[in-house]
Amino acid sequence: MQAANTNYPHKIRSESEYNETYQRSVTDPRGFWAEIADHFHWHRKWDSVLDFNFDEPKIEWFKGAKLNITENCIDRWAKSHPDKVALLWEPNDPSESHRKITYAQLLQEVSNWAKVLKSRGIGKGDRVCLYMPMIPELAFAVLACARIGAIHSVIFGGFSPASIADRVKDASAKAIITADSVMRGAKKIALKDIIDSSLEDCTVEAVIVFNRNKDTVEMKEGRDFWYSELVERLDLTAIEPAEVMDSEDPLFILYTSGSTGKPKGVVHTCGGYMVYTNYSFLNVFQYEFDDVYFCTADIGWITGHSYILYGPLSAGATTLMFEGIPNYPSPSRFWEITDKFKVNQLYTAPTAIRSLMSCGLDQFKGTDLSSLKVLGTVGEPINKEAWEWYFKYVGKEQCPIVDTWWQTETGGILISNLAGITKHKSTYATKPLPGIRPALMNDKGHRHPLSQANLSKANTQKLQGNLVVEFPWPGMIRTVWGDHERCKQTYFSAYPGNYFTGDGCFKDTDQDYRITGRVDDVLNVSGHRIGTAEVENAINACENVIESAVIGYPHPIKGEGIYAYIICQGEVTQSAVNDKIKDIIGPIAKCDKVQLVSGLPKTRSGKIMRRILRKIASGEKSWGDASTLLNPEVVDEIWKNRVV
Repeated sequence: MQAANTNYPHKIRSESEYNETYQRSVTDPRGFWAEIADHFHWHRKWDSVLDFNFDEPKIEWFKGAKLNITENCIDRWAKSHPDKVALLWEPNDPSESHRKITYAQLLQEVSNWAKVLKSRGIGKGDRVCLYMPMIPELAFAVLACARIGAIHSVIFGGFSPASIADRVKDASAKAIITADSVMRGAKKIALKDIIDSSLEDCTVEAVIVFNRNKDTVEMKEGRDFWYSELVERLDLTAIEPAEVMDSEDPLFILYTSGSTGKPKGVVHTCGGYMVYTNYSFLNVFQYEFDDVYFCTADIGWITGHSYILYGPLSAGATTLMFEGIPNYPSPSRFWEITDKFKVNQLYTAPTAIRSLMSCGLDQFKGTDLSSLKVLGTVGEPINKEAWEWYFKYVGKEQCPIVDTWWQTETGGILISNLAGITKHKSTYATKPLPGIRPALMNDKGHRHPLSQANLSKANTQKLQGNLVVEFPWPGMIRTVWGDHERCKQTYFSAYPGNYFTGDGCFKDTDQDYRITGRVDDVLNVSGHRIGTAEVENAINACENVIESAVIGYPHPIKGEGIYAYIICQGEVTQSAVNDKIKDIIGPIAKCDKVQLVSGLPKTRSGKIMRRILRKIASGEKSWGDASTLLNPEVVDEIWKNRVV
């Protein structure tokens, strides 16, 4: 096995090097990525670096190459640095002991989980859903799936039984891995009970349960198994060999909301995803081999996959997992964890920052934070006030902030400053990473002229457009699980020959990109993408509801809140609406404001004018001429009775 390199030869170390590297990456992308990929352990090198056709779409990176991602994330570091801490874990309850797992221990734990999965007949190509707390065993189980070639699909712990069942059925999962329960702050969530409810509507061959809180739970004979009982039956002496995978074999499915009601199973593959998460992690965060890195995300989201597990571990990093929430038992929790483990890079969401801002400055009393070198934000565009608070009070005006833009579908960060290397700028994601070729498109599908000469004379607002990427990168989506046509229509049809992000953006005279938010019917609530159709379908299932329309509006903490306009016959309350949403989707999609209306503004063809509803929800009485609507009188009525 190739020796681990702790010098990170492909890490950019100056702004001039970034400029040179970026230029080389777009003029010779195949040569550039081949050079990056050469630093990994492959069982067999590739026949071709890249074959692609965005019209189909078909994207193949490192075609013909053979590897296992866990050998690059675990084995090579366990061999060269067995005693280095791979995983730090901080529990929800600060009085409970934290854990440190070295690379040698990680290899053993992943091997144990791999043997357990195989003992239940799970192997290469089988799908395994995970509904787990943020505990080390979640990391072990995810990596064990990758080790034996099973395709993992992690489901965020906030989803309802119905949403879990949708994902299990769509993936045709063979098994589910869960736990008895989890404590989130002071609240206990009975995970096994939720899984049992979800399995009333679907079936799996096995449910493997880890006993996190020593709860007594109902176990169905022949289907449900305690992990502890399965593992004690096995011979754990030898490390489970890693299954040799093709570079383009699926690694995982991760479900994300779309503009229709059905979630999309985004598929990422083994080789390109590994190369890209490693490269982006090292360069954006400027990670050094002895640093301690803390990403506060949940592994149920892509951020946890790419920047708690695969990116950091492939770099031999020490990565920190946190089971709890930012304000439990006090708003100082993040800062106490930072000091406790001497965290060097802190990566969190604007929602968390805004929430902590509202708690005053006493939260910093008794904290030092001097270990911090880099701050990061993820999930949504960060507003100026939150950026400045984060920079001043957390980073002490000494830490660059990497404002990272990317998506579940992109696999890794696409646009961001590189910490301390390229300039940061409040509210701007700034520059594309090497290998990424973004462009702005107008509504007619034409590319904006974005030369420096044109920009210097232009009003930057006129250069606002829809963000696309013109050329593939190794970590990008390959398909939607079981529905390749949906992948084509969602991402590659609006602007043929380009990947369409669904986000609006503008570019300023410094050539820096600023993301302005979704341009489709997808909400971004606390960094969680939620389809309006999903929420509307849930509301419409309520008794007495005839029709509904859901839009996003500016929210001081969440970034975007959910405002529902509902036509009903009989009584409908906000609590009843939110109870139904909680049952069908989960609490993350609950409405912040509900307004009962006599009608919805519609065109004569029956299309709801969401633009007008969005203006009203934002308190803007500037929606323009409504006289051409089918029912123009309803607009004034909605405005008069709006929820403020």
